[in-house]
Amino acid sequence: MTAKGPSYNVPFRRRREGKTDYRLRRGLIQSGLPRLVIRKTLNYLIVQLIKPAVEGDDVITSAHSSELAKKYGWLGSLNNLPAAYLTGLLCGYRSVTTGVKEAVLDIGLQSPTLGAHVFAALKGFLDAGVEVPHSEEVFPDETRIMGRHIADYAAKVSSNPDDYSRMFSEYLSRGLSPQEIPEHFSSVKEKIRLDFKDLAVE
Repeated sequence: MTAKGPSYNVPFRRRREGKTDYRLRRGLIQSGLPRLVIRKTLNYLIVQLIKPAVEGDDVITSAHSSELAKKYGWLGSLNNLPAAYLTGLLCGYRSVTTGVKEAVLDIGLQSPTLGAHVFAALKGFLDAGVEVPHSEEVFPDETRIMGRHIADYAAKVSSNPDDYSRMFSEYLSRGLSPQEIPEHFSSVKEKIRLDFKDLAVE
């Protein structure tokens, strides 16, 4: 049955399309803090620090996982857990340079699944030195953030060359052995840290 009548209010378009929870958004805005917006697409991860304004949201800082490959030599997937952490770390450091010290997490309509990509990105953002209210149990295990689970699985299937080549073609085509992802992750993380070394963030 379609709602109608003089007292019926048509929901905002983005609410009708299932893109925005306006009740949640209002609560985040009322916090008075910039929103840490984390979104995952089919191929990439995007992390933005956003300040609400009457004219529309203003992006304070942002990071796109494609930057990991272009600027820091990341050879892995651009939308897995390690990439999520590194993208969050990059956005976090950039936010610190603007003087931001606190933010509030906005995951939109994504399900808050423990250990999800959004929380790997949040961990990176926090490690850069910005405070965001959170619970420690939401984060992926440190070994998963480094990609150890990918390396272990690659080692397991390496005995079958056909399966190995098919499953890890993306890594191999870029010259990265999937077994070396944890070491590669640490190397790229250090490159990002050195890019912002003057911030003196632990």
